[in-house]
Amino acid sequence: MEIRPFSIADKSALIELWERCGLTRPWNDPTKDIDRKLGVQPHMFLVGSIGDQIVASVMAGYDGHRGWINYLAVCPTLRRRGYGRKLMQHAEALLDSAGCVKINLQIRSENGSAIEFYRSLEYDLDEVLSMGKRMHTDY
Repeated sequence: MEIRPFSIADKSALIELWERCGLTRPWNDPTKDIDRKLGVQPHMFLVGSIGDQIVASVMAGYDGHRGWINYLAVCPTLRRRGYGRKLMQHAEALLDSAGCVKINLQIRSENGSAIEFYRSLEYDLDEVLSMGKRMHTDY
């Protein structure tokens, strides 16, 4: 798998991948999420490809205090081959080079396989409550 920055030509294939991976939600328009990311640290938006097929992605970001991981996805038929780990290593290296000292991410509580994956990468459960406020409606 080749890892490279996202290209606008990847958009439809990437959204399809996110849908196959169950990452999209009705209240988050993936097209708008992509467009927003392209306006902020686009070099931290990575895709994994095999040939001309997009098979994985990760969206990383750094706010000067914490790093964040979003939209880590690996094609369901290609999981357990190290692609997710490889993408995370690239994202972590980008965040580290930016001065990041801690990475945060959010996982839906029912997603046991994702929780185990991140634990295998030495991520720990933080004893915090995640809260949010919707500033714009995408739907």
